[in-house]
Amino acid sequence: MKRAEIGITGIVQGIGFRPFIYSLAQKHLVRGWVLNNEKGVLIDAESEDGNLDRFIQDIPKLAPPLARIESFEVKYLEPLGYSTFEIRKSEEAQEKFVLISPDVATCDQCLSELFSPTNFRYRYPFINCTLCGPRFTIIQDIPYDRHKTTMAPFIMCPVCQKEYEDPLDRRFHAQPNACPACGPSLHLEDREGKEVPGVPIVKTLDLLSEGRIAAIKGLGGFHLACDARNQDAVSSLRSRKFREDKPFAVMCQNIDEVKKHCEANEEEEKLLLSVERPIVILRRRGNSPVAHAVAPYQDTLGVMLPYSPLHHLLLNGPLKTLVMTSGNVSDEPISYKNEEAFGRLSKIADYFLFHNREIHMRCDDSVTRIFDGKPYILRRSRGYVPFPIKLSFPLEMILACGGELKNTFCLTRGQYAFMSHHIGDLENLETLTSFEEGIQHFKKLFYIEPKAVAYDLHPDYLSTQYALSIPDIPKIGVQHHHAHIVSAMAENGVEGDVIGVALDGTGFGVDGTVWGGEFIKVNLRDFGRLAHLKKVPMPGGSMAIKEPWRMAMVYLFDAFGDQATKLKIDLMKRIDSQKWDILKRAIKQKVNSPLTSSMGRLFDAISSLLSIRDEVHYEGQAAIELEMIADHGAKEEYPFQNHGDEMPMVIDPAEMIRGIVRDLIDGVPSSRISGKFHQTISRMIIETCQTIRSKEALNRVVLSGGVFQNIFLLSLVTEGLKRSGFDVYTHHLVPPNDGGISLGQAVIAHMRLSQCA
Repeated sequence: MKRAEIGITGIVQGIGFRPFIYSLAQKHLVRGWVLNNEKGVLIDAESEDGNLDRFIQDIPKLAPPLARIESFEVKYLEPLGYSTFEIRKSEEAQEKFVLISPDVATCDQCLSELFSPTNFRYRYPFINCTLCGPRFTIIQDIPYDRHKTTMAPFIMCPVCQKEYEDPLDRRFHAQPNACPACGPSLHLEDREGKEVPGVPIVKTLDLLSEGRIAAIKGLGGFHLACDARNQDAVSSLRSRKFREDKPFAVMCQNIDEVKKHCEANEEEEKLLLSVERPIVILRRRGNSPVAHAVAPYQDTLGVMLPYSPLHHLLLNGPLKTLVMTSGNVSDEPISYKNEEAFGRLSKIADYFLFHNREIHMRCDDSVTRIFDGKPYILRRSRGYVPFPIKLSFPLEMILACGGELKNTFCLTRGQYAFMSHHIGDLENLETLTSFEEGIQHFKKLFYIEPKAVAYDLHPDYLSTQYALSIPDIPKIGVQHHHAHIVSAMAENGVEGDVIGVALDGTGFGVDGTVWGGEFIKVNLRDFGRLAHLKKVPMPGGSMAIKEPWRMAMVYLFDAFGDQATKLKIDLMKRIDSQKWDILKRAIKQKVNSPLTSSMGRLFDAISSLLSIRDEVHYEGQAAIELEMIADHGAKEEYPFQNHGDEMPMVIDPAEMIRGIVRDLIDGVPSSRISGKFHQTISRMIIETCQTIRSKEALNRVVLSGGVFQNIFLLSLVTEGLKRSGFDVYTHHLVPPNDGGISLGQAVIAHMRLSQCA
C-alpha cells in the first residue's frame, strides 16, 4: 500500500475537478478524499503501488478541459487504511487565495440538452454544468460555493439538488445549476416598462425581425442587438447610441454563417470556437449581406459565436447574424443591472430582454485577431479575465492603475499578475466608479492588500489622481512608454536590456511633451530615450487628435514652410486658409500647441493628406482607415532622415511628406501612397533599430503601443527585423494598446520597490 498527499493549484475549482478526481479514484481503486481549499485542490489518496502511480499520472493527463494546472506537488505519507473515496466539504482558511475561472462558453453536452425536446431543460436559457457557464461575473467571494454567488437566492429543486450532490454527475457542485422549475427566468419589457406578453425569446426574435432594437442581458452585461442585415435598423442604432462610425460586433449562428460574411483560416476558426469565445476581427467578403452601417469604411468585421444558452436560442431562429454591441451610450461602461440598464438605455432600445440572475461584476466582450498564427488580443475581458498572467519571478503586492484610454488595472501577488477586465475610457464618473468597484472586488477575491501603487505620469488622468489619493502607501510614477515595453517583456519572460519600440498616439514624456514615436533602451526597472520622431506642435491640443487636418497642415508647414498653402493638393481646397492662419499664430505664440513626437499623429496627418479622414469619431479612426486602403503590393518607399550622432536620434519625416505630396500632385492612387507610407515606416523602424544595435550592442527588440494594432505594419516590421537578425518580441497575452500598460506599471513598480528595500 502507498499513500500520497497531492496539492494542485491553478484553475481547479468550479470546473468539475473534484468529480473528475472521484471518477478517476473509482477507476484506479484508490481510496481517500478530495476537497477544495484556499490554494486549490487537496487530495489524500492511497492504494496498491501501481494503482496509485497510474492515478497520479492520469490527473494532469486527463484533467477537465477548463482546468489549468499551475503546480502539482506529491508528498508520500504512511498509509491510514481508508475504506472509501469521498468528496469532502471545502476548507476555509484565514488567508484565501485561489485562481478563479473566467466565464466559459456553453459546452456541447449542455447544447445537446438545450435543443433536445425530451430533456426537461429543453430551451432553458440558463442551462450549464461544471464544464461551462458563468463564473467570474457571478462570484462574490471565495471559495467558489453557491451561497457566495448571485445564484444564492435560487433554491435548487429536488432534481437539481440530486445532480448537485452526485459526484458522478457532471453538474456535481456546478454552482449556477438550475432548471425551469427553480432557476432564473426571462421577461421582456418595452421602453415604457410594460411587460410584453408571449414567450420572451420568440417575441424578441419577432421584434428584431421587424427592425426593432433590443437590449439583451447576457453574462457580463447588456448587449444592444438588431438585425445585422437591416441597414435602417443598424443606422438607427448608430444614431441613438451616438456612435457615428466605430464598428459594431456581430454574432453569427455558427462557423458556416461566419463564412458567408468573412474569410476565416484555421487559426481564426479555432479562436472563434475556443471556450473564451472572443470577438475575432476577420476580413469581410465583398458579397456579405451584412449592412454597410455595421462597419463603415472597413474591410473587416468583428465576429463572435454564441457563448451562452440565451445566445444560442436567439441565433437559432430566422435571424442568423445579429449586431451585438456593448449595452452603453458611447464612452460609458457597459450596463449590467436591470434598473440601471433601463435608465441608461431606454432612449436607445425599443425593448428589454431581462433576466433575474444578478451580474456581480460587469465584463465586456474580448476582442482579438490572429497574428503570426497566434491570438493577438486587442481587448482582454470576458473569457480571459480573471485568469492571471504568470510571471517568471514573484512580485510584491502592487496595484497598478493603468492609463486613461482602454483602462485596465492590475493587482499582483507572487508570480501572478491579475489584470482586470476592460474598464473603458476613464473620462467620466460612471467609468471611474466601475474602476474603483473592480479594484475592491479583485482585492477581495485574491486577498491582495497592495504594498505600493503605480500610476501614469500624466497628471490629469483620473487613474493617476485615484492612485495619488490613496493614503499611507508608496506611490510610484511610471512613464507611459516604459510601461508599454515592460508589459510585453513581462508576458514573454524577457529580462535585461532591450530595444523598446513604443509607438502610439499619446504618452506623457519626462520632458513634459507628448511622446509616441519612441525608441528606448529598456529594462524592467529603468529606461533611456535612444531615438524619437521629430517633435512638432499639436495646434489646439486634444483638438488635433479629433481633427487630423490640423496635423496634416503642421507636417506640410514643417516640410514646405510658407509655400505649404500654395500646394495644388485637395487638402488646401478643403481647409479654409483663415483657419490655418489662426493655427499658425497659435503655434508661433505657443498657445495650446504642445509638442509631440507621436507616431499616431503622423498616421493621422497622412490620412488627412490622402483625403481619407479630416475629422475622427473614435480613437484611431484615421489610422485604421489609412491601413484599410493600403496596397500591400506597393514595395517602394519614401526617403526620410535620421539626425544626430548623439542619443537620442531624431527621425525627421519631412522628406517623406514631400514625396507624398509629389505623388498626390502626380495623381498616384491613395492606396498606393498608403502602401508606400507603411513600407517607409517599417524601414524607418528597422534602420533605427540597426543604428541602435551598432551603438548599444542590443539585439532584442520589443514592440508595443497602439500603432502595432495595425497588422500590416506589424507584419512588415517583425519580418524585416527578423531578416536583420534581431530577436523580436510582440504581445499575445495582453493588448499592445493602453489596455496592457497596467501590467508593465506593476512590474516596474515592484523592481523599484525592491531597489529601495
